[in-house]
Amino acid sequence: MKWLDPIPLPFIIIACILLGLAPFFPEPHILEKLRMLRDGTLKRPLDIFDLFYHGVPFILLTLKIVRILLLKK
Repeated sequence: MKWLDPIPLPFIIIACILLGLAPFFPEPHILEKLRMLRDGTLKRPLDIFDLFYHGVPFILLTLKIVRILLLKK
């Protein structure tokens, strides 16, 4: 996970806000796709791609935080 080290944490947070939550109205895509996943209606390839695309910044943020915490120990 050394490839995460050069990526600044503020950049990942901004990506979460801008890409992860876009479009902001009427509701963020990530919430819509997670709701579809919960309900079992996430079947179209475009919807699955949208979930992945809008979820990547949150995955990176989680990995970065875990990496920071593990390196401090």
